[in-house]
Amino acid sequence: MISNPQLRERGLAYFERMFGDGAARMLVADMEDLCPDFTDMSIEWAVGGVTCRPGLDPVTRELVVIAACVTMGHPVTQLRAHTQAALKAGATREQVIEAIVQLLFYAGGASVRNALVHVKDILNAPPPPSDSGNPSPAAAQA
Repeated sequence: MISNPQLRERGLAYFERMFGDGAARMLVADMEDLCPDFTDMSIEWAVGGVTCRPGLDPVTRELVVIAACVTMGHPVTQLRAHTQAALKAGATREQVIEAIVQLLFYAGGASVRNALVHVKDILNAPPPPSDSGNPSPAAAQA
């Protein structure tokens, strides 16, 4: 179903940059015998077409997606992935926690508590070493 190779390449590049080596391949493999069109739509339209739009920096974009996951209350896999992506983009642990806590009134205490529990191990993990030998912005502010 690949309909726009340019959006697909843009989506794949962003996906790999934010979610790590092999993440797009895992998404493709996960859906190939069930609904491969879902993968194509996700990579081309959702990531290549929407996520890669100008106007928001990567940290803000990931915090918005985290907020949506918390409000929905059930997309744990996506909540965890976007928490990792936010940290990789330079968000601090405190920014992620505060973005989740801000939803207390709107999403409810149970959704906020569950979200914090689901990402606790990610937020409490030691920051990975940076490639340059200098700490990442998230590590420097943590």
